[in-house]
Amino acid sequence: MLAFVIRRVLQSFLVLLVVGLVAFSMFRFVGDPIDNMLGQERTQADIERLRTQLGLDQPFVVQYYKFLGNAVDGNLGVSYRQGRPVADILLERAPATLELAAVSGFLAISIGIGLGVFTAIRRDGWAANFIMTTSLIGVSLPTFLIGILLIYLFSVELGWLPSFGRGDTVMIGSWSTGFLTASGLKALILPSITLGLYQMTLIMRLVRSEMLEVLRADYIRFARARGLRERTVNFRHALKNTLVPVITVTGLQLGSIIAFAIITETVFQWPGVGLLFINAIQFVDIPVMAAYLMLISVMFVGINLIVDLLYFAIDPRLRADRGGAH
Repeated sequence: MLAFVIRRVLQSFLVLLVVGLVAFSMFRFVGDPIDNMLGQERTQADIERLRTQLGLDQPFVVQYYKFLGNAVDGNLGVSYRQGRPVADILLERAPATLELAAVSGFLAISIGIGLGVFTAIRRDGWAANFIMTTSLIGVSLPTFLIGILLIYLFSVELGWLPSFGRGDTVMIGSWSTGFLTASGLKALILPSITLGLYQMTLIMRLVRSEMLEVLRADYIRFARARGLRERTVNFRHALKNTLVPVITVTGLQLGSIIAFAIITETVFQWPGVGLLFINAIQFVDIPVMAAYLMLISVMFVGINLIVDLLYFAIDPRLRADRGGAH
């Protein structure tokens, strides 16, 4: 177990180093920060002074090492556009994205697993067939089109829900939340459905497929032959074994929710880090772009590491294989 954990941690660390190199390379190949930070009346002395201040006169390896060290310390540079520390800007925007991702992930997992189990148990019923047919919408339509359709129906035609913004928020310490206001909760509905619909559909279809395979297993037939209730067979025996492979995909989808929040935040003008990244691209704000790339990578790698460890802990076959290998 310890060797497995160490190997996974080292692999995650290597991935972060590569991502850090990509993020750092943006400073050298996506415009010159000197041109963005100094005006047209700059002198050569001003250019040299700022280049020395930013450390751009040092070798590439030294700059990369300092970039990683500053990132570990939480120093992500200063925004070219706003002239403020990038870490402060991300901390202001992070609550909006994390709350949106949390609600979307909860809907995707709870509804996806529930509908997957239902369509597997009632696979020949009209309700299951209807759910499987309509679920093609979540797989086929792009996220931005789903968001536009929801805005048109519930905001423009019916006028029930807001079409943009986060609504009213309440400060709890340094955290701004919309969970405690009516307008904040209403503003969450459409973007969370838009962001979580694809993941919910994917989880539902995966759970259904795995559940149908498990229900055909010999130990399920044996459990029914013993006279166990159908509810006990389905939820205590079949569902438990169904969720083992689902954990991996679900963990990856949680990371995808945060990454794909860019599209949803743009459609709904949601004031999160995704919209911040889009604005940074428009203004070539390289420190914000690099910091966002690093932030998303850390989340992805962290989630993948947790999923690998959970998968190893839950599935006894992996532990048996590791033990047999030694």
